[in-house]
Amino acid sequence: MRGFLASSIGVTCAAALALPLTPPALAATAGPVPTAEAATAARPAPHAGTPDTAVTARRGAEPYASGSTQSLPLEPLTRNRATPSASASAAAEQGLSRRAVRRFSLVGVIWDDPRAELHGRVHVRTRAAGTGKWSGWQVVETHNADHAADLDTPESTSGRVRGATAPLWVGASDGVELRVRSELPGTGGRSVAVAAPPLPSGLRLELVDPGEGDEALPGGPVDGPRTGGLNTEASAATDASAANADLAPLGATEIPALSRAATEREFHTLRAGGPVDRKRAKPYVGPRPRIVTRRGWGANEGLRERKFVYTKKVKAAFVHHTASGNKYNCSQSPSLIRSIYRYHVKSMGWRDVGYNFLIDKCGKIYEGRAGGVARPVLGAHTLGFNSNSMGIAVIGSYGAKKPSSAAVKAIARVTAWKLGLYRMNPRGKTYLKSAGSNLHRKGKKVRLNVISGHRDGFKTACPGRKLYGKLGSARSKAARYQGR
Repeated sequence: MRGFLASSIGVTCAAALALPLTPPALAATAGPVPTAEAATAARPAPHAGTPDTAVTARRGAEPYASGSTQSLPLEPLTRNRATPSASASAAAEQGLSRRAVRRFSLVGVIWDDPRAELHGRVHVRTRAAGTGKWSGWQVVETHNADHAADLDTPESTSGRVRGATAPLWVGASDGVELRVRSELPGTGGRSVAVAAPPLPSGLRLELVDPGEGDEALPGGPVDGPRTGGLNTEASAATDASAANADLAPLGATEIPALSRAATEREFHTLRAGGPVDRKRAKPYVGPRPRIVTRRGWGANEGLRERKFVYTKKVKAAFVHHTASGNKYNCSQSPSLIRSIYRYHVKSMGWRDVGYNFLIDKCGKIYEGRAGGVARPVLGAHTLGFNSNSMGIAVIGSYGAKKPSSAAVKAIARVTAWKLGLYRMNPRGKTYLKSAGSNLHRKGKKVRLNVISGHRDGFKTACPGRKLYGKLGSARSKAARYQGR
């Protein structure tokens, strides 16, 4: 399975698919660029080659633009006492010295070859916008290959996909310092006689500003473009909204909750990937939960690949965590989701956000990949098992921290409803055919829980030990919601 599947047990979550993206002009910063020099600085630098120090210097003074990404090439570093690791190993090290940049809220590191792995440690510290206070060193989760389109599919062979770390939410910041250090797998930074592997080529720091979410406001693209330049985005936003037309009016910012009885009545009118078989017995379908739509969280529909891609059905749900840290409050969830979406599409080259649903620590459920929440939208959440499944990501990191009871309840609610549309028992088992992962060979029929963790399909730490331990509770709750 090539180096792509050689990830170690320490792999964490983050996501994705890869199809041709929309033209770069549609993915430009949301705000106007006041000068020609600023316009040059605002363009993403190429993802290869020698660091352009002139461009890097210009970026530090670049005017703030709402909804944009700064892409900074890393530089070789001379080891010094400021480096967070205490090891004396002479491993390869790259990074960026402390510097001012324009405002951002989420960070990640990308590299050229999506099959290459970053064996080592990534540490970042940031300066809070407004206060000027620098954070301590924070760890950025390095492994990301467990989320991807299945091998040898058009999505994975588009030529646009890049390797990447998980994204880390740091909040509104205007300064950054970064250290990336190569280490032999399994050494934990200890000195060893064997040289550490080289770092991947084309390393860049991505600094993502989520923007203000204008697409969620009255007068935004769904209601009609403010200028002719928004026509394409307006059409894409309308398409995304129309995919949920059976559940909510065009342009709705949320799909309202329904009682179980009303949901069962609705079941007989939904075309969830094909006609519903009315000859079968009354379905076990849970009450439909409230779901914030893409418009509700402010998705810029001009970023993603335009068309929708579907699989045949939904036989299983894979639960993930975003590995983006827990330092957010629930009012920031839309901004955080916009940042992850932009990181997946603009930085990593994926066609859309990889998860079908996202859930925050307050238990609010958000629509993920476009195409309709009741439909079998093909995601890119679990390498090898994206077909006939859906991916649900709880926002945060849950290796050492317990997920909130509200988040676990939300997993149960959305799975009871969505799996019920496809007549699946949340406490049951099912078979999925592997498209190839580091845990299951291609073509193998694998018996899985209908509600599984990411680690059940791929050798990974995702969704974190604490969240994985709550899946039994989620299965029981979901079954009760279905009336089983």
